[in-house]
Amino acid sequence: MTGQQHIVVLGAGYAGLAAARGLVRRTRGTRVTVVDARAEFVERVRLHQRASGQDIATRDLRDVLGARGIDFVCGRATRIDPADKTVQLADGAVLAYDTLVYALGSTAAVEVPGAAAFARTVATPGEAPAVWAAARGTGDGPVVIVGTGATGIELAAELAESRPDSRIVLLGADEPGAWLSPRAAVHLRAALARLGVEIRTGAKVVEVLADGVRLADGTCLPAALTIWTAGFAVPDLAARAGLAVDARGRVRTDDTLRSISHPDIYAAGDAALIAGPAERPLRMACATAIPTGAHAAGAIAARLRGVEPRPLRFRYAVQCLSLGRRDGLIQVLRADDTPRSPVLTGRPAARVKELVVRGAAWSVGMR
Repeated sequence: MTGQQHIVVLGAGYAGLAAARGLVRRTRGTRVTVVDARAEFVERVRLHQRASGQDIATRDLRDVLGARGIDFVCGRATRIDPADKTVQLADGAVLAYDTLVYALGSTAAVEVPGAAAFARTVATPGEAPAVWAAARGTGDGPVVIVGTGATGIELAAELAESRPDSRIVLLGADEPGAWLSPRAAVHLRAALARLGVEIRTGAKVVEVLADGVRLADGTCLPAALTIWTAGFAVPDLAARAGLAVDARGRVRTDDTLRSISHPDIYAAGDAALIAGPAERPLRMACATAIPTGAHAAGAIAARLRGVEPRPLRFRYAVQCLSLGRRDGLIQVLRADDTPRSPVLTGRPAARVKELVVRGAAWSVGMR
């Protein structure tokens, strides 16, 4: 290829930053530009801490990326034109690219009636502080957290520990940690009970009200604050641009993370549909975002050199859950994300989780 190649990375989360860092390391004679609506990097895996009133360090993206020879544009992408190979921003600016990395991540899925209007979420850095402000104003009223997945579990534990006199209700269709091994699930239940978290399972929320939630059986549960953690959604930018996407809007990729419909576009992280072990789609997680972002960078660099890149070979190792600041759970996984018997719990697990979180930020150049 001749001339300077311009690679634009949409999204400065874990996947986007891993891709940008890999590109500047593996390519020469290229210009790398990262675009994000936020000027600061906040560790998303710490948002449950931020939502419970803890101070979380931030990094100025322009300064950190600039020091590594990466351009940064603070702006919200509103349109991709694959034919012209341009990205339009909300302020009207247009960026031309030779190769695009689509790593816009995910937001809270709030399709249930009333959820967008009456529930808080913790899916983005801007939302978490508002949760803490609202939680402090609930008095003795119950705080209902909808969703018994990892986000709901960590948030319930953190809020209960930060506000020991509050009433925290964790609500969902499934048992908290239903995907974990039996030993891990027992510890999880015990930890939440110790913190005073009330657990209600077999409950499907069909509507969020101004003062509570309505369940599928017609029951209305009162809530001074409802926090929605039941699922994630991805931006519709790729779908509107005509890229091949799945029903959720995730970019369909081949085994090198290249779009199956547009060869100049790669996708990584939550906004990409990526086949993992046993052809199961990789889940939305930091553990997925960083290695897929790095692999996309490697694939782009290889093709710029005229070499066919190796396919992604991904395997899971562990899943880490924090249960407040003094307890945690480390579940060892098989390659296909199913649990194995080894489990680490308690303070040792909390320390390991902290090291993993710090390592994630370090691996994308934010520490």
